[in-house]
Amino acid sequence: MDTNVRPETMKRITTKELADAFIEEQVRLVREQVGDKKVLLALSGGVDSSVVAALLIKAIGKQLVCVHVNHGLMRKGESEGVIDLFQNGLDANLVYIDATDRFLDKLAGVAEPEKKRKIIGEEFVRVFEEESSKLEGISFLAQGTIYPDIIESKGVKAHHNVGGLPEDFKFEGLVEPVKLLFKDEVRVVGRALGLPAAMVDRQPFPGPGLGVRCTGAITRDRLHALREADAILREEFDKAGLTTQVWQFFTVVPDIKTTGVKDGKRLDSWPVIIRAVNTVDAMHCSVPRIDWEVLETITNRILAEVDGVCRVCYDLSPKPIATIEWE
Repeated sequence: MDTNVRPETMKRITTKELADAFIEEQVRLVREQVGDKKVLLALSGGVDSSVVAALLIKAIGKQLVCVHVNHGLMRKGESEGVIDLFQNGLDANLVYIDATDRFLDKLAGVAEPEKKRKIIGEEFVRVFEEESSKLEGISFLAQGTIYPDIIESKGVKAHHNVGGLPEDFKFEGLVEPVKLLFKDEVRVVGRALGLPAAMVDRQPFPGPGLGVRCTGAITRDRLHALREADAILREEFDKAGLTTQVWQFFTVVPDIKTTGVKDGKRLDSWPVIIRAVNTVDAMHCSVPRIDWEVLETITNRILAEVDGVCRVCYDLSPKPIATIEWE
C-alpha cells in the first residue's frame, strides 16, 4: 500500500474529538518509529511545522530538537517572531541558524522554478545534517509535509518537503505525522494540541519562502523590495480587519521591468503583484473582492515607500487553473 495515499475510509478531521483520536494514534506511531532516538525538526514557524512540533513534543518530549533556519527568504520580522514565540512561549529546544548568504549564493543566477525549489530543499537538508553532526543521537528528520504537498508534487510542482530531498539522504528516516491531512485539518489538530490561535490561524508560508515569490533569478535588491511590499500589504490588511477574513495574501515581484514615470523622468522598474485567496483545503481557491480604498492605500504606500517599484497589480486568478503561488 502506498503510504502517501490518503485512505478513502479516513474521516475528515473537523472536530476536537476526531483530532484527539488522530493525535493519540500519531503519538503511538511516532514513539514506535523513533524509540529512544532524537528527531530534528525543520521549524519554520508556519502552521504545519508548528503543529508537528507540538505533536512531537507530546510524543517524545526533549528527544525533539527544533531548528529554525533563516534562509534569507523569510518575511520581514519572521525569524525574530519565531524565536520569541517558540523559546519564550513554548519552551522549545530551539536552535537558530542564519544561513542567508549560503542560500542566496546557491540561488544566484538560477531562474527555473523547479531548480530553485530543489536547491532550497537540498540545502535545508544539508543544514540539518550539519546541525545533527553537532548533536548526539540525531537519527530522524521531521517535516511538516501535508497532503496537498504530496498531490501537487505528482506532476504539478515539487515541494521542498516532497521532491527536494537529495539522493544521499543521511538520516535514518522521515517523521511526517500530518502528511495525510489537508490544511484545515492541520489547524483543527493544532487547536486540539492547545496551540495559540495566533499560531494555528496563521496564514500559510511556503517552505521556499519568498524564493517562489521573487520569480525568476533572485536578486537581493528585488528580494528586499518584495519583503518591504509584503510588510505593507500585511500591515494594511490588518488595519482593515482582513487578516482573519482572507485565507492567504502576499506580494510577488516578478523578474520583469515595466515602464513608469517619476519627476518627469522615465523609469524601468518592477511591478508588485498582490495575491489574495480564500479556500478550505488549498486545492480550490477563490479570489476575494477587496475594498477599493484598501487596495488604493496599499498601492500608494508601495509606490511611495518601496524602491525600484513603479506598478501594483491585483491577481484575479482562481485555483484551478492558477496555483496559489506564482512558482
